Amino acid sequence: MKNLTLAIGAALLWAMPAVADPIFGTWKTIPDDNGNYGHIEVKNCGGTICGTLAKSFDGAGKQIASEHTGKKIVWDMKPNGGGKYSGGKIWSPDRDKVYTSKLNLLDNNSLNVSGCIAFICRDGGTWSRVK
Repeated sequence: MKNLTLAIGAALLWAMPAVADPIFGTWKTIPDDNGNYGHIEVKNCGGTICGTLAKSFDGAGKQIASEHTGKKIVWDMKPNGGGKYSGGKIWSPDRDKVYTSKLNLLDNNSLNVSGCIAFICRDGGTWSRVK
């Protein structure tokens, strides 16, 4: 029994780094059409990657109230390896549009965001890591 417990513990410790995807954390978006930006908390959501709006800010950096706080902005993203993610959607609250999206982790602190509706694509800019 003791060996089984040790084996399970070792397996859990070995598997933990795989659980913590480098994209997980809080990201600052680029300003939207209204000059506002947000902090998106990106995490594991049932085997895919999602992100919710944690905080909103005006162009001067002052935190503002938003009816969208707590709503999913990113969902169903899947890692492709090499810091690339796809297969998911991103909702742009300022335009109330949902884009089929791709994410590309440029380095540990920069995330390039893009998305398309049919053949019309939009560059979501480069988000920066907050924490």
